[in-house]
Amino acid sequence: MSEWKLPSTANRSVCILGGGVLGRRVGACWASAGYRVHIRDPDPQQINGTLQYIKNELWRYKPTVSPNKVCVKGFLDLGPAVQDSWLVIECVPEKLELKQDTFAELEKVAPPDAILATNSSSYKSREVAAKVGPETAARTLNAHYYIPPGIRVVEFMTSGSTREEIFPFLQDHFKASGMLPVVAHQESTGFILNRVWAAIKRECLMVLAEGVASPEELDAVWAEMFIKNAVPPCELMDSVGLDTVSLIEQHYIQERNLQDRGVLPYLQTFIDEGRLGAKCGRGGLYPPGHSTKTAGEAQSPYDNVHAPALYILDLGLNNEPEQVYQRGRILVGSADGRTPLRTVVDHQPMPDGIAICPSNGKIIWGNMGVPNKNDGSIMSCNLDGSDIRTMIAPGMVHTPKQIAVDDACAKVYVSDREGMRVFRCNADGSELETLIRNGDWTLGFQDQTKWCVGIALAPDEGKFYWTQKGPSKGQKGRIFRANIQTRPGHDVSNRDDVECLFDGLPEPIDLEVDEEGKAMYWTDRGELPDGNSLNRAEMGPDGKYGNHKILARNLHEGIGLALDKKNRHIYATDL
Repeated sequence: MSEWKLPSTANRSVCILGGGVLGRRVGACWASAGYRVHIRDPDPQQINGTLQYIKNELWRYKPTVSPNKVCVKGFLDLGPAVQDSWLVIECVPEKLELKQDTFAELEKVAPPDAILATNSSSYKSREVAAKVGPETAARTLNAHYYIPPGIRVVEFMTSGSTREEIFPFLQDHFKASGMLPVVAHQESTGFILNRVWAAIKRECLMVLAEGVASPEELDAVWAEMFIKNAVPPCELMDSVGLDTVSLIEQHYIQERNLQDRGVLPYLQTFIDEGRLGAKCGRGGLYPPGHSTKTAGEAQSPYDNVHAPALYILDLGLNNEPEQVYQRGRILVGSADGRTPLRTVVDHQPMPDGIAICPSNGKIIWGNMGVPNKNDGSIMSCNLDGSDIRTMIAPGMVHTPKQIAVDDACAKVYVSDREGMRVFRCNADGSELETLIRNGDWTLGFQDQTKWCVGIALAPDEGKFYWTQKGPSKGQKGRIFRANIQTRPGHDVSNRDDVECLFDGLPEPIDLEVDEEGKAMYWTDRGELPDGNSLNRAEMGPDGKYGNHKILARNLHEGIGLALDKKNRHIYATDL
């Protein structure tokens, strides 16, 4: 074996392979201590989400450097991501062949002195390094994180040939990144804590599979018997993901020649139904949204792992009258209220209507401008507020309100209130197309029954929905839908597919459609008793809507609305 020296860390990066729930947290640990961090993921949405997570949540990691010294970059390709790295930490899915191929590629493209670590919780680094040479295996090890920042433990384990000098060297750097590193004295599937947890978890699953108790009963007994604020096992498995739990269990069963005793078929019933846990909209052992807590409810480090960031519009109404049309903002914060609100964009003329375009990591919003002037616009920027661009120039849209994005088709839909129309365009603002036109604003727009305000998409149904609010205290609000694809031979002037779903509403404003749940939601800013409310209607087998219910009333002025379909939560604003 040739001579090898510990790598220099000066002006070199720590590279994280994978921008999922754990990878982004590993990256945040290193960024908080001032290390240069590279995140590599082949999915641009994951990269955008990771970069935004680190920017929004870094304060939780108690950073030791100022924000202007934080350096985090995202990469789609492996080579550029690791070309200057002194440490590479693999956080790819728990599939052995994928991990082995990743390390084989790292042997080719990473610097020859770089330390290569796998975050695997069930595979020894000896197995992961099966396709690399002995010199590469000697700088390979397990570095298993849990879920920082709540749990700061990271477990090191040798590949069987890992150089001894690597462990104290890494311990010093991991401590600097805010972690508590511990070294397993010998190779052990499951390391230290996970080996104990594996036995507990398996018995819990057998209790469930045999029908001895329900998840709620098991967790209640566990929490009462042990420390009340501990993470109960079923909630923990939901947070990790039942598909990942199944992959780990398969490996344990195969390696230790264990009897399955119904655990894998039990998990597979959830996986087949798409119930993977907190990371999906169908829930897992618990119903959807169970692990996402509100402010004051969260107690464990696994609470809110899958909670969304909230992007919020401030119209600027709380400023002096002469500044109202100059001081609108976009802010971002956490769904549980624990992350302080941060201004992303400011000095906007009455922003009203916002949407996120995940595929290209953009915020898209509308500026109303002065409501009685034709000076509205549609804008975009990156998730961090950089690269602000005008998609649709002032005057091309009168008073933009709610915005909806069809990410798969890269189309943006906008309701134009005083413009009395609904239109769409490409994600860059090109190909502006009017879909609904209720009148000509240049001739006057006093007929508020024609004002289009809310907009929502139902791509699987092939429909878009919109609201026409009607006059104040008029009880003339309506909700419509029409086909996304206009029928041949028809256009905005003669389309015959417009359907009125509800009329006689106080003043319907923002609108959302849950296709999977077969329901429609809207806010209403009209008069009591039915106005200033949050509403829901259900779609029947015939495609018609009925069973209208008021979910919340007595709002001061219900306006904004968004659905978190993964966690089954509704977010609404009260102006």
